[in-house]
Amino acid sequence: MTHFARLLPLSLVLLLAACAGTPSRYLIETAPAPAPIALRVSTIELRDVVLPAYAEDSKILQETAEGGLRPIKGAEWADGTARGVTAELARSLDLRGSASVAAEPWPLSDPAQVRLEVRIDRMVARADGSFLLSGQFALAAPERQIRDGLERFEIAVPLADTGAAAVANAYASSLEQLSLQILRRLARR
Repeated sequence: MTHFARLLPLSLVLLLAACAGTPSRYLIETAPAPAPIALRVSTIELRDVVLPAYAEDSKILQETAEGGLRPIKGAEWADGTARGVTAELARSLDLRGSASVAAEPWPLSDPAQVRLEVRIDRMVARADGSFLLSGQFALAAPERQIRDGLERFEIAVPLADTGAAAVANAYASSLEQLSLQILRRLARR
């Protein structure tokens, strides 16, 4: 057997591995706010966002016409989904409102004036061409700067196409809308 014949199988394995490639990773990035919304509080602690089990996966999922969820081939979230959602929502709230916002654990010695909990029950690129984000958020103010409350949200954003980049963009847009809904609830009246 020649030297070339021995290297051929190894070359094919390396070529196939290179073709398979690593998955593309997508960030959830909300756009900067034009002007901050004036709020009745100055500090907000965002608790870790709770996601449905299927959304905890690093793969980007899409709903099929039959209603099942399938991963988009070769596409993953850049950050663990719950961690990524919490970090990006805290960032969006911090940039869009007048309050300082941080994800738990609260980093300052004085406690935050408001604790925010977000529980997402639906987070999916739907077969109908929209991205759906729904759930509930709770605001708690131990010092009573605002009235405690629970509010449901349901946000649908059209998908530009069925690719992973379009899903990531719609996801970011839905988080922007959620942050605006929360900030309006906290706005000065």
